Amino acid sequence: MSSPVILQKRPANPIAVARMRARGVDEILARLYVSRGITESSEISGGMSDLLPGDSMKNVTAMACYLADCAVTHKRVLIVSDYDCDGATACAVLAMAFMGCGMNYEYLVPDRMKHGYGLTPAIVDEAAALATRPDVIITVDNGISSHAGVQRANEHGIDVLVTDHHLAPDVLPNAKLIVNPNQKGCTFESKNIAGCGVAWYVARALIEELIARNMDPGFEPGELLSYVALGTVADVVKLDRNNRILVAEGLKYIRSRQCAPGVLALASIAGKNITSLTCSDIGFGIGPRINAAGRLAHMSAGIECLTTLEIGTAIELAKQLNETNEERKEIQREIAEGAIVQAFNLLAMQSDEPSDEFGRRSIVVYSPDWHEGVVGVVAGRLKEDLHRPTIVMTNAADGDIKGSARSIPGFHLKHALDEINIKHPGVLLKFGGHAMAAGMTIVGDKIDLFRNAFEAVCRKHLTAEIMVKRLSHDGELPEHLFTVDTIYNLSQQVWGAGFEEPVFVNTFAVDEIKTIGEDQAHLRLKARLGSTCTDVLAFGQGDMAMAVGPTITVAHKPQINTFQDDRTLQSLVELMPESLNPGMAEVLSERAAKIHEAAAARAVTQTQSLPPSSPALVEAAHVAEIPAEKASPAPAMNETPAKVRRPAPSRMSMSR
Repeated sequence: MSSPVILQKRPANPIAVARMRARGVDEILARLYVSRGITESSEISGGMSDLLPGDSMKNVTAMACYLADCAVTHKRVLIVSDYDCDGATACAVLAMAFMGCGMNYEYLVPDRMKHGYGLTPAIVDEAAALATRPDVIITVDNGISSHAGVQRANEHGIDVLVTDHHLAPDVLPNAKLIVNPNQKGCTFESKNIAGCGVAWYVARALIEELIARNMDPGFEPGELLSYVALGTVADVVKLDRNNRILVAEGLKYIRSRQCAPGVLALASIAGKNITSLTCSDIGFGIGPRINAAGRLAHMSAGIECLTTLEIGTAIELAKQLNETNEERKEIQREIAEGAIVQAFNLLAMQSDEPSDEFGRRSIVVYSPDWHEGVVGVVAGRLKEDLHRPTIVMTNAADGDIKGSARSIPGFHLKHALDEINIKHPGVLLKFGGHAMAAGMTIVGDKIDLFRNAFEAVCRKHLTAEIMVKRLSHDGELPEHLFTVDTIYNLSQQVWGAGFEEPVFVNTFAVDEIKTIGEDQAHLRLKARLGSTCTDVLAFGQGDMAMAVGPTITVAHKPQINTFQDDRTLQSLVELMPESLNPGMAEVLSERAAKIHEAAAARAVTQTQSLPPSSPALVEAAHVAEIPAEKASPAPAMNETPAKVRRPAPSRMSMSR
């Protein structure tokens, strides 16, 4: 069921590469940077002094002055956070800054199931009823669309300060001050900054204001950047130059252990080496464990872990978060089993619309029993595998239906929902989001109408160009550069959304073939690139073992595997192109036939599970670890040459 993939090499202008080399940038990095739009060596360097000026962020100076006054007059300030990793790290930034400044403060995190997202009237009423009633509420990573919540706070006589990074509506809430680079009139150049980054700029301005008042809190704003590195990578915001500097500086603090005990504990429980922590380690290891608290339990555990100063407490909380994450994986596996079959059946259905190479443009799946805290992760995985805008929906406590959506490049989810709301008024009770992710609540008996309306909007806007999935890569990795030192150096750079981790295409000589993991679901090859030995890992591709010949051509991410201070090379497979590995065709055909059979059986007996031998179930059982909105493209087997063709059914790709 995987969507076919076209390999697309990133171009690197040789003149620009030569110029970078002349300025001291090494061979491989020069090529990688140029292919990502960097043409001057000055763009890849930079530290704290090179960050965009905070005073260009509208209202940040005024908010710092207001908060400094609060510190002086001992006003009670309540931080209201979002319940994801960005919100948790943004809350940690302000909490630690307020603690250092002697602020009278506490924090409150909405419950996903009880309150919903943002500064709602319900969470404001709860804040107003606290034993120590707040004088001020400051939001982090939310609030820009919370008109009703801000109004309720005003009715309670509570001032509201909004710090957020999401797209601003035309009419802003009636807050005392709003700091959001995406509001009208803000000249701050980085519109991609995460919520934790906005909070950090507010915290830095507050510290500078206190110093100007001869009230030096005694610590540097840079000490808070470890949180910003975690939240920025985990929230998958585009890594423009300013965000890359924020992450790079934060990683410096983490790698030198100049960070909170909770950051150290989370890295340890995730099995990551703190002294060489990578962006991938954050996105695939630390971030999911923080996010799990907000998905299944309550994000207060994540924030407490990040802000405690006691290492013993941090370790216990990190263990708790790890256990919650394991529970999340199991729930996600169960949801994925049903969602993948529903998605397959949708794609197989006959449509009244004219047919073409792509068939159905969208996926909307629903079950009343799915956990609403996990549906977004499953939506992301389905979207990656099927290359279609995807919505996974479940029942809300009040009888309405809530959903989480993920999109593909070129299709704007928020605009699509706007269109549906105009054409079908009353179906969408509330919705919000941005281009690539959105959430919505619909009337309980309108699921079919909504599914059809979403498909109609997708058919209107999804062109053939958008429907073709592409894997961008960096060409061949020269054999002489496939060394531990070179790959380690690559791993220590800042990679992420909009500045993707390198992917190379190479042919490896295969010396040994093994299947590993639960149900032997994964493939591990002992292989060689030239004379250099390495492990080649293909997650979820254990059934391809018999199709591997003496050589194999793959798109891969070279990595360093560290065990007891011993560093070795390994490569993680992103794609095994069928056109370059013709011996795999038969196995792929068998795989497609199995999922056809499994889906047909599930459609007839809705209460039955997929057979254990089904590749779909093997995959679904292991869809875990990566929040969908943070995930890199899943490993795939199908590769399409120039001619576009309709995706053949396969199986859902497995995450790490």
